[in-house]
Amino acid sequence: MSDELQPMPDDWSTALAVVAHPDDIEFGAAGAVASWTAAGKSVSYLLLTRGEAGIDGMPPEEAAAVREAEQRESASIVGVDSVTFLDYADGVVEYGLPLRRRLAEEIRRHRPELVIGFNHHDRFLSGRWNPPDHRNTGRALLDAVGDAGNRWIFRDLGLEPWQGVRHVAIANSPHPTHAVDVTDAIDKAVASLEAHRAYLAGLRPPVTDVRGPLTAMARQTGERFGGRLAIAFELIPR
Repeated sequence: MSDELQPMPDDWSTALAVVAHPDDIEFGAAGAVASWTAAGKSVSYLLLTRGEAGIDGMPPEEAAAVREAEQRESASIVGVDSVTFLDYADGVVEYGLPLRRRLAEEIRRHRPELVIGFNHHDRFLSGRWNPPDHRNTGRALLDAVGDAGNRWIFRDLGLEPWQGVRHVAIANSPHPTHAVDVTDAIDKAVASLEAHRAYLAGLRPPVTDVRGPLTAMARQTGERFGGRLAIAFELIPR
């Protein structure tokens, strides 16, 4: 296989990004989202949790409200108005039929042509172990895309099946295949991550520089994409 990343397909107009936590999209795909919405495409966000277990120094009840507000602000920066939370408990998302059913329901309701997920593999590119919320959400999402298109699965939902998903793209995958040029969107990508102020401040150590790492990552990806600032995705064949 060539080491070069291929351009992401452009034959779609509506997308649904499905992740476990606030900030997942910003750490892996927000620059691409900003590029797509600037081009007139519609992107919606679906988050399983409010990330309430993500700030060690803040009680979950308080963190949930703070992180939801930060996510909505972050989404608006990259042109996303539709942000839905499903109220799963942060840190204990389980793979199984109930999760597949709920995600299939949302896919049928949103009817996207592109589905964006977050790394479902066991590890990140760095080799670091991938938390269970990411793995379980991502794998259930891949299955739910197929479930949503089969009228005989989850018939009780009362929604017409949706077979219109053309592409499934996975952000932060250790096996990238495609990329999006974010040269004109890097400032929005940075601002969207910076909007997660309480979360970044609550990390150990706190994150004080967003632009440096995000730009370095985009530049590194761009070495496989014609030298442009880019964000990579693993495109799952449909």
